[in-house]
Amino acid sequence: MVSISVAASESQLLEGLSDTEKERLLSALEFVTPYYSERHVVTQQNALEFARAVVSTLSMLRTDVDSRIAGLLFELPELCPQAAEQIEVRFGKEIGDLVSGIRRLMKLREAALTQHDIGRSKDAAEKAAAQMETLRKMVLAMATDMRVVLVRLASRVTTLRYFAECKREDGAAQQYASETMDLYAPLANRLGVWQLKWELEDLSFRFLEPAQYKRIAKMLEEKRVERESFVVNAIALLNSELKAAGVKAEVSGRPKHIFSIWKKMKGKAVDFDELYDVRAFRVVVDDIKDCYTVLGIVHNLWAPIPKEFDDYISRPKSNGYKSLHTVVVVEDGRPLEVQIRTREMHQFAEYGVAAHWRYKESGGSNFTAQEYDEKIAWLRQLLAWKTDVTDAVVEQEAVQREWVEKLKSASLDDRIYVLTPQARVIELPSNATPVDFAYQLHTDVGHRCRGARVDHVMVPLNTRLKNGQTVEIITLKAGSAQTGPSRDWLNPEYSVSTRTRSKIRAWFNAIDQQETLAAGRVLVEKTLQREGKTSVNLEDLARKLGFSALDDLFLSVGKEEFSLRQIEAVLRDHVVPEETDEVAITNKSRASSVIQGAKSGVLVVGTDGLMTQLARCCKPAPPDNIVGFVTRGKGVSIHRASCKNFAEMRAKAPERVIQTTWGEHGKDTVYPVDIFVLAQDRQGLLRDISEVFSREKINVIGVNTQSARSQAKMSFTVEIGGTTQLQKALSVIREVGGVVEVRRQ
Repeated sequence: MVSISVAASESQLLEGLSDTEKERLLSALEFVTPYYSERHVVTQQNALEFARAVVSTLSMLRTDVDSRIAGLLFELPELCPQAAEQIEVRFGKEIGDLVSGIRRLMKLREAALTQHDIGRSKDAAEKAAAQMETLRKMVLAMATDMRVVLVRLASRVTTLRYFAECKREDGAAQQYASETMDLYAPLANRLGVWQLKWELEDLSFRFLEPAQYKRIAKMLEEKRVERESFVVNAIALLNSELKAAGVKAEVSGRPKHIFSIWKKMKGKAVDFDELYDVRAFRVVVDDIKDCYTVLGIVHNLWAPIPKEFDDYISRPKSNGYKSLHTVVVVEDGRPLEVQIRTREMHQFAEYGVAAHWRYKESGGSNFTAQEYDEKIAWLRQLLAWKTDVTDAVVEQEAVQREWVEKLKSASLDDRIYVLTPQARVIELPSNATPVDFAYQLHTDVGHRCRGARVDHVMVPLNTRLKNGQTVEIITLKAGSAQTGPSRDWLNPEYSVSTRTRSKIRAWFNAIDQQETLAAGRVLVEKTLQREGKTSVNLEDLARKLGFSALDDLFLSVGKEEFSLRQIEAVLRDHVVPEETDEVAITNKSRASSVIQGAKSGVLVVGTDGLMTQLARCCKPAPPDNIVGFVTRGKGVSIHRASCKNFAEMRAKAPERVIQTTWGEHGKDTVYPVDIFVLAQDRQGLLRDISEVFSREKINVIGVNTQSARSQAKMSFTVEIGGTTQLQKALSVIREVGGVVEVRRQ
């Protein structure tokens, strides 16, 4: 594990900077020294030593001078607010923005610790893990300049190094370690800052599992001399073979990371001695051809274990990682791992472009959006690009400026992340409002929302929320008469989330339905009073009328879809009349229509010559299932088998029911049917529906329309040759703008 001394030298701080940049950094160091020398940061480390150590880590990451100056200054607002007021004046707005961004991220400690604390049960642990993932996204989203995250990571590794150096084992050290393992180490992994990721994990593991850490460290130390001696001899042997083969390569031992070893021991359920990569080295060559040449030499020197060979060059990992991995058995019978890669692959893996966070964090499952992955990959490349700049000063400065500008403008997400007062992270669409926030918490909280505080300040409900803000919703008491959203909230000014709008619409739809239900109940009850039948069982009445529930009857009456005359007929114990309400005739019936006397094509089974007529209450048409009812003086009335009127008549006089079927009818014979359309009323609606009938060559002989509460209820009587033609017309009408419902009556 690479560690940097807390008392970093000035040469470490200035590494990689031009003379002008060095002067700027030294000026900043001179500025903060009087304020930091006698003060301590919250972890009790001397502020000046802490700041120098942070900048030294940033120089290791090869960051620009502005990042390093921000690393020196970001504790100043906490330690000396008066001096902090000079930051922007002395060092410019860019440095001031960086310092502000770092301070915002430092306020997330409470949120990270809250997520860790709630993970007690299995379900709670899963929720805490999901919240922590959202919190990681929030950190990246809040850092409008991605250099802020790099400074924050450098700050955290500096703190943990200090704790390790002081041998701190108190609760504070464990809290910092827990937060680091949950939030900052995965972030370093995600961004591909591997140098910090490994150290953050090892240092955190040291405080969270001290016994396991010491056990593995002891085993590594006990075997160190033997291991190093073996690796040195193996490297010398391989180097001689490579030289003989004319292959130019760098061979080195691989660093051992205690947390990684522990994870492998735990995940594979093996002992320390059984791990293949405890003894390992890496070979870095110039090109891919040399990789396979080295592989052949290694396999010629030592016997390979076939199942432990992986060719990630010809078949790269999904995250882009490339390398050859092999495990061989050496003279003492124990395994040795060898990694072989080109210099480009090594840079790719070590400096972040191949930071395969999805693979590491999700066990290989793709649990995030592809767009987010692509943005992260681009950012990793951006972070790695800085390491490849040329040594030419002029060109280096131009490249560095371009790098800084791109890093400043890096945008990972079109979402925002805000906090509840309990530090729970809530993910919302960009430009979301407190109304969106309330409905994201819970539908009931949204309905009862009456105000909001953002960062403890009252704000209007149409305020646009920003990353990192703490939002508190002010609600009415449950059950209050005033509970419910405002119709204004459906406007984009108040809500941008489709989820929010659907919840609000559902509320008002339910209110409208209750009003319709109440209106229908009043109409039915008035009908009962007028008929002197107030003692009638309403449930039985609804069933007689063909409704499965009483509320269905009330809704149908309230929507004016069911005639009160049918209720009156049942109450009077009469057969429901077959005549329909008058309609406005818009066209003459065809000569081939059964209305004009055309042959209906109905056969009465077992009887010839009986007069038949199609019932006007249900208007049957081929190939409907039909049945006949013998009337007095009008022959046989033909009904659809599902007709409610027929059901009433059959119950009273079953002996008059007669079996019928469709026979042959004229080629051009048409039958009248009724169609009901419910739609949002608008100009041109009737014209658009009429055009459908015209295109389908369907004659319209009657139209009746009503409009109430911006809804149009339309009844059409049309002539069709059969129900196949009808069903096609109904499907087309459903596509007409504003149509909510269309059906045959």
